[in-house]
Amino acid sequence: MGHLEACRTFEVAFILHLMRDVLAIINELNKCLQKKEQDVANAMLLVEVAKRRLQVLRDDEWNSLIDKVTLFCNKHDILIPNFEDPYVSSLRSRRRHTDYTVLHHYRVEVFCNIIDLQLQELNDYFGKVTTDLLHGIASLNPVNLFSSFDIKKIMSIAELYPDNFDEFNMSILENQLSSYIVDVRDVDERFSDLNGLCDLSKRLVQTKKHSNYPLVFRLVKLAIFLPVATTSIERAFSAMKFIKNDLRSQMSDIVFSDFLVPYLEKDIFDNISNDAILRHFKI
Repeated sequence: MGHLEACRTFEVAFILHLMRDVLAIINELNKCLQKKEQDVANAMLLVEVAKRRLQVLRDDEWNSLIDKVTLFCNKHDILIPNFEDPYVSSLRSRRRHTDYTVLHHYRVEVFCNIIDLQLQELNDYFGKVTTDLLHGIASLNPVNLFSSFDIKKIMSIAELYPDNFDEFNMSILENQLSSYIVDVRDVDERFSDLNGLCDLSKRLVQTKKHSNYPLVFRLVKLAIFLPVATTSIERAFSAMKFIKNDLRSQMSDIVFSDFLVPYLEKDIFDNISNDAILRHFKI
């Protein structure tokens, strides 16, 4: 009952309503990103949709949120504070008054800050380079007879990798892409039933077109390997935070590297018997 009474406050009701609105906005994007077979083109559109809806929520929907919270509080006999009074934080010792009002706290410190954090997170994960890269990968997808194909977006991938595509190769790549799309979409019927980049890569090798369009094939391989590389990097960073924590912040780079290898390659080490390890170290 004590916990229930602690939750029956305007602040809890406000935050829960705000959470519901924010989570509802990004719900479709989250479900799309969690699918095993991701539709990159639609995912990027959903990112833009989420950003715009969050901005609309921040700019225009404050009053409607307050109306919903007020209606909820009146229904459940929850005290509604006077927005012009100084805000009193329950986390401060002796419940001291702050130098700003209740309205400022809820609108600026909570409402705007939470939405800004969500927008910042989307911008960090889907910046211009990442967006161009994902749009380029989506343009290579052969689904629906290469309906997403776009030479400009594909060329933007190559521009991100100057070591693999220098100025000379860029002009050759553009010409190969022009011939490639006519070949696989309009001429060769063997490319009409593909379901993804993996199928495209296999079919290019089976039909020996990977030797006709080597730079295009290089891009296809890059598009296939990128998600794997990204996942590996994220795993490595997560492991770094886990291993080199506050208690072991003075760990040397060599020892740190030695710890990371068995942590990241658990499957390999699980298949090695204890006797083999002992023999290796001559214990």
